[in-house]
Amino acid sequence: MRQEFKLPDIGEGVVEGEIVRWLVNEGDEIAEDQPMVEVMTDKATVSLPSPYAGKVVSLMAKEGDVVEVGKTLLIIEVAGDGNVESPAAAEPATAGAPKEAASPPPTAAPPSAGSAAVSPPETPVAPTMPQAHKKVLATPAIRKMAREMGIDIARVQGTGRGGRVTREDLRRFDEERRGKPAAAVAQTAPVAQQAPPVAAHPAPLPTPPRPAAGTTPPREERIPFRGLRKRIAEKMVQSAFTATHFTYVNDVDMTELVAFREKMKPLAEARGVKLTYLPFIVKASIVALKAFPLLNASLDEAAGEIVLKYDYNIGIATATDAGLIVPVVHHADRLSLIEIARRIGELAEKARTGKIALEELQGSTFTITSLGAEGGLLATPIINFPEVAIMGVHKLEDRPVVRNGEIVIRKMMNLSLSFDHRIIDGHVGAAFCNRIAEVLQSPDLLFLEMS
Repeated sequence: MRQEFKLPDIGEGVVEGEIVRWLVNEGDEIAEDQPMVEVMTDKATVSLPSPYAGKVVSLMAKEGDVVEVGKTLLIIEVAGDGNVESPAAAEPATAGAPKEAASPPPTAAPPSAGSAAVSPPETPVAPTMPQAHKKVLATPAIRKMAREMGIDIARVQGTGRGGRVTREDLRRFDEERRGKPAAAVAQTAPVAQQAPPVAAHPAPLPTPPRPAAGTTPPREERIPFRGLRKRIAEKMVQSAFTATHFTYVNDVDMTELVAFREKMKPLAEARGVKLTYLPFIVKASIVALKAFPLLNASLDEAAGEIVLKYDYNIGIATATDAGLIVPVVHHADRLSLIEIARRIGELAEKARTGKIALEELQGSTFTITSLGAEGGLLATPIINFPEVAIMGVHKLEDRPVVRNGEIVIRKMMNLSLSFDHRIIDGHVGAAFCNRIAEVLQSPDLLFLEMS
């Protein structure tokens, strides 16, 4: 018999996911627990395994589609025969949607449809638009997309479950307001009448001019803006336009820590661990976070409360081929330097190979982004919202500095910290950064402060 595989609830607060890549095709024989599809949510990209062994009958979504939790992704023929509803009828609440979406815009609709081509000039409004006073069903992501497209979502006819507005509805509405309504008004409006097209609200963007005959068109390529890249953009915009950022930069004399690490490297290698500077920086950060609890916090605006966190979960920004993600070292205050180094290595490998689990990307309270390998002196990192601070770590290099009235060469490194100024005052942020620098400059303090 045939079984529908629906998008499961794959994380707290997840209401939809984007199909990143199908790992099976229609007609494929699949085994139980075989990965079938990669789905990206606003929290992570996960591979979904098949709960059945059988044959893939139909894929119900395309790569790049955004589907809601509970919507059918594919249909599988499992052992045994049986009748099942056709894919189009699998969801009664949306049975009409595919038919409507497949048909072209009605250029010659019947009179009851109120087509602009047969109506007086003053009534060329598409009949599929709901009345503005009706409650519109749409997810926050869809509402945001409508705002970005300049669309009044109340004017869009939803074809999703229970009349919910979907991305396809917005795209169809946008195409209609750019194409058919403008043409209809041009045919029906008197020459002397200057009334603008009713359906063109807001005005469509101007069409890019075509190159003149004999000229070379611009050399360009269009890359789909979706998946992880789009999720990163949404997070960055949310942080930049919610938290009031300010950045503080300080340099750190790492000379003693460099020497200490060189002594510890053989011991770490004997345990199969590559000891970088990052575990020391994580430990120094925890010392400072305990001294300044406001830095290990978040703001609950709805409740009007600052939430202090007493778990020290350190996010480590990691570059992957798909984009930047932030795996989390949970309870880093309970781990040794070797354990932190091993955990960072494991998380980085999982992130780069796409095998990281959802829970390994959640719950960070403070984030570190290491830019040292790329060089550069400083940066203004964007806070990993809803955290209130982030630290950028820069390249380690020899610099001339003054010590005891003499110019000497020391191993120096810059730290760039961004803070949410709604919660963190300037002098608090500066003191926090200086405390991290103090611990890194004197490695013995790491052991003195360990609990």
